[in-house]
Amino acid sequence: MEADSESSMRGPRPLGVVIKLGTSSIVDEKSHEPLLSILTLIVETAVKLRKDGHRVIIVSSGAIGVGLRRMDVEKRPKHLSKLQALAAIGQCRLMSLWDSLFNHLRQPIAQILLTRNDIADRSRYLNAQRTINELLDMGVIPIVNENDTLAVSEIKFGDNDTLSAVTAAMVHADLLFLMTDVDCLYDKNPRTNPDAQPIEVVEDISSLVADVSTAGSSLGTGGMSTKIVAARLATSAGVTTVITKSSNPGNIVNIVKYIQSSRSPGSPSKSGSDSEEGDTPEIMSSSTSSLKKPAIPLHTRFLPSPHPVRDRYFWILHGLRPHGTLFIDTGCYKALLNKAGLLPVGVVDVEGTFHQQEAVRICVVDKKHPGQQPQEVGRCLTNYSSAEVSRIKGKHTSEIPGLLGYMDSEYVAQRESISFFSGFHGGGVSRPVTPVGSGVNLAGMVTPKRRGAGTPAQEERRLEAEDKELEDEGLVMRGKKEEGQQVRFVEEVKIVGEEGK
Repeated sequence: MEADSESSMRGPRPLGVVIKLGTSSIVDEKSHEPLLSILTLIVETAVKLRKDGHRVIIVSSGAIGVGLRRMDVEKRPKHLSKLQALAAIGQCRLMSLWDSLFNHLRQPIAQILLTRNDIADRSRYLNAQRTINELLDMGVIPIVNENDTLAVSEIKFGDNDTLSAVTAAMVHADLLFLMTDVDCLYDKNPRTNPDAQPIEVVEDISSLVADVSTAGSSLGTGGMSTKIVAARLATSAGVTTVITKSSNPGNIVNIVKYIQSSRSPGSPSKSGSDSEEGDTPEIMSSSTSSLKKPAIPLHTRFLPSPHPVRDRYFWILHGLRPHGTLFIDTGCYKALLNKAGLLPVGVVDVEGTFHQQEAVRICVVDKKHPGQQPQEVGRCLTNYSSAEVSRIKGKHTSEIPGLLGYMDSEYVAQRESISFFSGFHGGGVSRPVTPVGSGVNLAGMVTPKRRGAGTPAQEERRLEAEDKELEDEGLVMRGKKEEGQQVRFVEEVKIVGEEGK
C-alpha cells in the first residue's frame, strides 16, 4: 500500500513510445520537398515526450523520397540498383535534416539502420536491442530506418510499418504510433461514404471489420492494410498500437497522456533485456464515451494481448524466415501446450528443405478429419535437417541411432525453441522449458518439476496415450478457443471493400 501511495505521488510511470512516419508523412508526394512544417511539429512532439520522461524512438521512412529530390528524379524507379543508390543519397540528407531540427532544441539523436538479416541473426538482434536501450538510457532519440542501400527483397521487411512493430517489440515499448493520412480506421471508406463510422478501440484484431482499401502513396510501400498487419504483430508482443493522423503530430502527446492516465497504477516497468520474467503492465481501456471528449483526439487504439509473446519466442515467430514445415498430430500439439518437447513420434510429415537450427512452421493435422486443412500454430528451431526428420518421423527416440547412425538430441525441437502465435497456447504466456530429463536448458531459465515430465520413453508413451485418448473419446485439446477467436499473425484481415494494394 505504501508503495502504491509513493507511486501515485511520483505520478504515472513514463512510457516507451515508438512513432512510425511514412514517406508521405514527411515528403511531398509530387515535389519531393521535405514537409518542414510537419517535421518541425514531430520534433517538438518528440522533445515534449522526452521532457515528460518518456523513452522515444522514431521509425522514419523517406530516404528514397529525399534522394529523388536531390537528384531531380520525378518518379520512383523500378530497378533495385537505382532505388538503393537513391536511398544512399537520401539517407544522409534525411538524417542531416533530422539532426538540424532536433539540434535547435538541443536534443541528441542517433541513426539505426536495420535489415531482416540483422533481426534473423540472434547475436545481432540482441546487440541492436542493447544499443537502442543504451541510447534511450542516455536520453538520445534513436531514428530507425530500413537499410535500403543494402537490402534486397529476400532480406527486406517490406515496409516500415512492420519494422516499427518489430522495433517496438524488441525494446518492449508500451505504445506504437502508426501515423497515416486519416484520423483513424473506419468501417467504410469515409471519402466515399458519409455514414462511415470511426473504429476507436479494437480489442480483438482477429474480428476486425474495417475498410483498408486505401493504398500507400506513390513514394511509399505501405497502406492501411500494412498497418493492420503491424498492429497485429505489435499487439501480440504486448504493445498498444495507435493509428492517428500524421498532419497533426501534436495529437500524440494528448493521446499518450490519456492512455497513461487510464492504465492501471503501480504496474511494474518493463525492461529491454532478453528475459521472459516479469508481468506485462496492462494499459487499461475505458468506455467509448470517454474517448469522445474534446480533449482526446480521434484515433484507433489496438489493445495489447493479455498474454504477450516476447524476446526469444517473439524472435522465433517473427524474426526468422521459415524454411519448411513440420506437420504434427493433435496429441503432439496437446503435449507441446503442456510444455513437452517435440519428439519424432509426434511428427506426421515434413515439407520443404531446411538444416539444423533453422526456423520451420508448425502445422497441426487432425487425423480424425483427413480432408481438413492443416493449421499453422507456431514456429520452432529444429535439431535435425529436413532429410533427417523425414527418416525419424513417427519413430521412437530409441530408434534414432539405428536410423541415422547417431543421435544429436532426443527431440526434433527443444521446448524452449518452440513458440506459438498469440491465442494458440491455451491463454497462457509462452514461457516454455524443456522437460526434465532432457539435459538441455537455456541459461537463466528454471526447469520446474511437473507431473508427466520424465525420460523420453515415458514422454513417448504419454504422447501416444494422449493421442489415442483424443481419437477414441473425441476430447477437445486444452487451449482450443471458440471458432473465430484464434489469432494468427499470418491470417488475413477481414475487410470491407477492395484489398489494400
